[in-house]
Amino acid sequence: MVEAYVRDRLKEKQILLMTHIVLGYPSVKVSMELVAAMVAAGVDIIELQIPFSEPIADGPTILRANQIALANGAKVRTCLAAAGEMTRAFEIPFLFMTYYNILFKYGVAAFAADMKAQGLRGAIVPDLPPEESSEYLAAMAAQDLAPIYIYSPTTTEARMRYIASKAEGFIYCVARKGVTGAKTDFTGELETYLQRCRGATGLPLALGFGVSNREEISFLKGKVDIAVIGSQVIRLMEREGVAAVKPFIQSLR
Repeated sequence: MVEAYVRDRLKEKQILLMTHIVLGYPSVKVSMELVAAMVAAGVDIIELQIPFSEPIADGPTILRANQIALANGAKVRTCLAAAGEMTRAFEIPFLFMTYYNILFKYGVAAFAADMKAQGLRGAIVPDLPPEESSEYLAAMAAQDLAPIYIYSPTTTEARMRYIASKAEGFIYCVARKGVTGAKTDFTGELETYLQRCRGATGLPLALGFGVSNREEISFLKGKVDIAVIGSQVIRLMEREGVAAVKPFIQSLR
């Protein structure tokens, strides 16, 4: 379902935009306002992060957002309910991003079932390797949800092919080693890496970690199918408020 949506959308656009928010940061109300602004700006997919105490893939901006959301009382069930409001209000796909301990404590099958009930289309769980994903994959398949996996610059081509055999929807390509939010060099080295990614899978490719402006998205056109904007939107919202988000996203096209 997610893959078909991406391919259909690409008939109209050279590259899609996926944004990332931390649910409950700084409040559920503001999360709803952010999503509305993003949809109005023409975002194609939104990644909703369920806050977690140790978000190991995330840099300082998203880490702080996780901590504040948790301190303000964000819970898994409140995140599910908020996500359900979003999926009912807007037609674009919404994905969950979180860490495996959330699924483990909730119950993997129950989590997938509740994702489906709330209208989510898939999930990104960066700390769950495919070799240990059998329960998760079965639960996602039972609900027709897309398990989205990750490539990094250090992933070998053989492992890329193995990961692709477990993935659905698209592959999330991490632009560089490290965590979210830091500067990425948009150079020939990144292009070579993305060529390796493209050669290892027939799924669409998304590129995240450090995408922050129109020039970088222009560089990615023809190399990936989805550009992912995360930390930059959160920083902008913190500095200038939700009202600044829509014109910023519109400026990226």
